[in-house]
Amino acid sequence: MYYAILAYHAEGVVESWTEEEDAALMTDLLKVNDRLVREKHLGPAARLGPTKGAVTLRGKGDGIVTDGPFAETKEELLGFYVVDFPTLDDAVAAARDLRRVNPTAVYEIRPVSLYLPGAPLETRDEG
Repeated sequence: MYYAILAYHAEGVVESWTEEEDAALMTDLLKVNDRLVREKHLGPAARLGPTKGAVTLRGKGDGIVTDGPFAETKEELLGFYVVDFPTLDDAVAAARDLRRVNPTAVYEIRPVSLYLPGAPLETRDEG
């Protein structure tokens, strides 16, 4: 069964970290990531860009595009993992491993009802 582990954090806190603090956290998170890859539990994972670059599409017909993230919360969705475990308890255990490394983050674990693996993402030059 696939589960999404959604990583929430106060964006201002994350943006206040020095490059060294951010790099240290990413090193520790990648240790969990690498273990999940070795155990063949990890699918796509992404660190999302700042919410100030996000827009939301909602409404009838073509919808209306508004600036910013889609929800009013204390934390913003800053990244996600797709994991493959037989039970929700196993997915929660993986999220706990991530939280041990990043204890101020909030992790939401949600079953994924449809997962379509895609082509690798490529960096595109926006010039």
